[in-house]
Amino acid sequence: MNKVEIVLANTGERMMVEPGTQVSQLAMEYTKQKQQQGDGKPLWPVLGALVNNRVEPLEYRIFTPTTVRLLDITDRQGFRLYRNALCFMLYTAVHDCYPKAVLSIDHSLQNGFYCRIESAVEDFELPDRMEVGRTVRDRMIALQEQDIPFTSKTMLLKDAIELIRPRHMERTLYIFEHLRQLYIEMNFLGDTVHKINGKLAPSTGCITTWDFRQYEDGYLLLCADPEHPDKLSMFAETPKLFAIFREHHKWVDLMHTQTVSDYNRIVHNGGGQDLILLAEALHEKKYAEIAEQVSQSGARAVLLAGPSSSGKTTSCRRLSVQLSVLGYDVHQLSLDDYFLGRDLTPKQPNGEYDFECVEALNIPLLNEHLNAMFRGEEVKIPTYDFKKGEPFYSGKTIKLGLRSILVVEGIHGLNPKLTADIDDALKFRVYVSALTQLSIDNQNIIHGTDNRLVRRLVRDHNFRGWGAYETLRRWPDVVRGERKHIFPYQENANVMFNSALLYELGVLKRYAEPLLKQVPEDCEEYSIAQQLLGFSELILPIDDKFIPYNSIMREFLGGSAFEY
Repeated sequence: MNKVEIVLANTGERMMVEPGTQVSQLAMEYTKQKQQQGDGKPLWPVLGALVNNRVEPLEYRIFTPTTVRLLDITDRQGFRLYRNALCFMLYTAVHDCYPKAVLSIDHSLQNGFYCRIESAVEDFELPDRMEVGRTVRDRMIALQEQDIPFTSKTMLLKDAIELIRPRHMERTLYIFEHLRQLYIEMNFLGDTVHKINGKLAPSTGCITTWDFRQYEDGYLLLCADPEHPDKLSMFAETPKLFAIFREHHKWVDLMHTQTVSDYNRIVHNGGGQDLILLAEALHEKKYAEIAEQVSQSGARAVLLAGPSSSGKTTSCRRLSVQLSVLGYDVHQLSLDDYFLGRDLTPKQPNGEYDFECVEALNIPLLNEHLNAMFRGEEVKIPTYDFKKGEPFYSGKTIKLGLRSILVVEGIHGLNPKLTADIDDALKFRVYVSALTQLSIDNQNIIHGTDNRLVRRLVRDHNFRGWGAYETLRRWPDVVRGERKHIFPYQENANVMFNSALLYELGVLKRYAEPLLKQVPEDCEEYSIAQQLLGFSELILPIDDKFIPYNSIMREFLGGSAFEY
């Protein structure tokens, strides 16, 4: 049989290999070559590969001409392989130690996961949390030391259903029973079976940096730092953020919608409209509560911040409406209008303008204007011309009266540097983000970052004319900017608002899926598109005609009652 050509993207090398060659063989040769070069840089284990820009495990066999990019934990997709394997290792440890218990990975928390372990049957009571945490952690260490391979097998869906039926996986079972396919790929670690949303690292021995500990009324699974994989990711206490997660669980209990299977059951039974109306009512209630808190604080300015596609603009408008209900004369101010001219904008090390840093704003002018407003003076407000890269004055002014309040929107609103010259008693800080998300089942979550990315895909197409490829290409830079300039200051907020809506992925999928399917296979963004399609296809669609015109969703779909 003729050999097939492989392009190893890591080195640019072309080689001819036997048909059926496993990616693991390429990884072994690549690792040996890197060790011989000895450039002094750490050599992390190869966890998988992009095979023609699809994420595949090391056991994948090559039969046709292929481009292969080997992945380690420092790659974005390599980190997902590590993270998926770590969660499966935790699931296995819980199942081994407590077969009558169920593990729930509720949500991501910084670079880790908040988890709960609870009894799955009435006749079983778990030991105290300290003992459970210690027992599970010890079992995870044993699994790691045994270096057990993660494997996968494609089987008939009906056989997979029977395999998981006795394992206390009701939500997974419901999804399986409503899939319209004949076969499904299942994941195995020893005798433990599950369906993991994504590919896995090759074995437990590759998962060397992690921790599992008690946290609040549950547990925390800590991941490695992808930039320094031999170290745990830094973890800081975030009580306000965690309180929002607690509030979220009250909401999902109220709506009986913790997972995709719960959501699908509601939509399948005709409850989509009620789900939308209830979710929107909870949002409106929260905006009203925040307005009351602002009123009681005596603040003159609300500083509203959050990451990309969090719904900041709509939140600014809806909070303003609620403040008006309380009798305030509300004025709005965008930090975008205080950008410095291009000639004064800071630059990154690569020479490109750094528009994400707080120093890109004219901070002295902003503070001068705010103090003047609080003294009751009329202030001329700049407008920024993004095409020319310079501010200009269009004649817009703001003058605050005794019952006036200023709502200031921008990503740096919680950074103390921004309003250092303003008395703290005059400021009320609000952090807005899609902090929580629908989970696929008890062990597979949809990350809030992915939720916001789907929002942005739809918005960029509707309002900027961008295809999915362009949005996906820019997204890593957006996330890096958020981690540097936004997330470190979120605990400075007086209040946090969770802008996630449990029905939204069912609405967004109608618009996002056609865009994602257009991402070309010859770019690395194709792998991200396939990953987003992977969970989107599990969610039943829902009609957007029931969504109110003031909803955050209208910021992305169009048809909003507000001007943006």
